[in-house]
Parts: sequence; C-alpha cells; structure tokens
Amino acid sequence: MAEKKAPVGRGPAMTIDEKLVRQLADILADTGLTEIEVEESGRRVRVSRAAPIAASPAQVVAAPAAAPAPAANPAAAPASAPEKSATDHANAIKSPMVGTVYLAPEPGADDFVKVGDAVKAGDTVLIIEAMKVMNPITATTGGTVKQILVENAQPVEFDQPLIVVG
Repeated sequence: MAEKKAPVGRGPAMTIDEKLVRQLADILADTGLTEIEVEESGRRVRVSRAAPIAASPAQVVAAPAAAPAPAANPAAAPASAPEKSATDHANAIKSPMVGTVYLAPEPGADDFVKVGDAVKAGDTVLIIEAMKVMNPITATTGGTVKQILVENAQPVEFDQPLIVVG
C-alpha cells in the first residue's frame, strides 16, 4: 500500500505508512494487547483497540486493593509448582505481557476458571493488568483446566505459563 499524507495538528502534513499501521494492528490481534506504540526518527505511531468486555473496568480497578492478602502468604502456593520444567507446561496458556494477574473479574467474585472446568477457545480465563489497563486473557484451545500456575494478584512476566489446558 502506498503511503498517504494526513494532516496532524497544526504542523506540516505527516506521512502515514499504512503497511506499518496494519502490521501493528496485526500484532495487537495476535497478542491480545489493547495498545501498541512505536517511535522512530522523531515520528511516533500509536495503534489501539477497545478490549473485549469481560468485566466492567470500574469493577476490576478495585482488584489491586485485594492484592496484599494473597501475596503475603508465599508458602501457600503449591499450585505454582516452580520446580516443574517448561516442558511440563506444553499446553499452557502463556502471558502475552508483563503485569499483574487476576483470577476473578472483581474482588470477592468467583474465579473465571477452576481446575477441572471445561473451557472453549476464546473463553476468558483470567485478567492481566498492565499500565492500568485490564487485559482479558482467553483460552487458545478448548479442553479441561488441568493446572493453574499463578496466584491471584501475582506479578507475571512475558511468556510465563499461566494455566494448563488439556
């Protein structure tokens, strides 16, 4: 696709690279992120999309207040099984971002899934908060939840296994 000039603010026209914008939009779709921004040579491009509604953000924002209780008891985390190797989690849903994981849509609500629950591809299994944005994480395949590898309000890293579905 050809580049187009589009007026931006009051300054001179900016050249928009439609191919770059489409590539960034594809990255959003592939990763489940809601926003991505790149800057090069003084030009900045930001692409964002509305997140699928899994829970009202106003309800979920209160979740960080409940964070200290689960995080204060690291001895009660047998489900995290840090001694398992990555090959033991071959069917795991992995974190597409760095953030804080929440297993329920709001404090006091039932978890999205429990061990033994059946899930379909596209079902929300948890939420990851990143930069004050709640990002629903969905099952990539259908099956039964075999193991939940994270605790509520736990910080997670990119590509960290979260839930094993088999």
